[in-house]
Amino acid sequence: MLWCTENEELTTALYITETGLMNRKYLILSGLTTFVVLVDQITKYLVHNRFRLGESIPLIEGFFSLTYVRNTGAAFGILATADPAFRIPFFVIVPIIALISIGYIFKKLPENDLKLSSALSLVVGGAIGNLIDRVYFGFVIDFLDFYWGVHHFPAFNVADSAICIGVGILMLDLLTQEESKEVDERKNASTSR
Repeated sequence: MLWCTENEELTTALYITETGLMNRKYLILSGLTTFVVLVDQITKYLVHNRFRLGESIPLIEGFFSLTYVRNTGAAFGILATADPAFRIPFFVIVPIIALISIGYIFKKLPENDLKLSSALSLVVGGAIGNLIDRVYFGFVIDFLDFYWGVHHFPAFNVADSAICIGVGILMLDLLTQEESKEVDERKNASTSR
């Protein structure tokens, strides 16, 4: 059941659950995060169990393949060659710290900020998806392989995609906030003369 205030601009929608009231930003967090983690883990499970390491199936010849890759590094293989004594704890501890930080930021978001709630939920879902791989396997399963001729973009997965989309939304939001501030400052300067 959904209840809304009359003022649409300041609407705070509250959903009734079995345990009480839950606001929309937490519904987005739980729903979108769960969706990202499930899709990420299901696709990785299928690749891990149906492909041999390095096996590649072209879907769009000369542009896109499904290729089973094990990434022991960070995004795009960064730190893949670092000493495992450093790399393994680093790639477990850093995502946990990031998730705690995002949780703090999320808590401070206004209840009706659906755009930033969605962006942070995508980042959280992606971080959890890759953290599950790191804890369970010691590496992340990547399989989305885009290329042009012999030039390959580093393989990635659903979790990586969710993180990039979430960060992209956050960056666009920051840029549009800056533009909005500049426009407001110009208006104020011209009206104060």
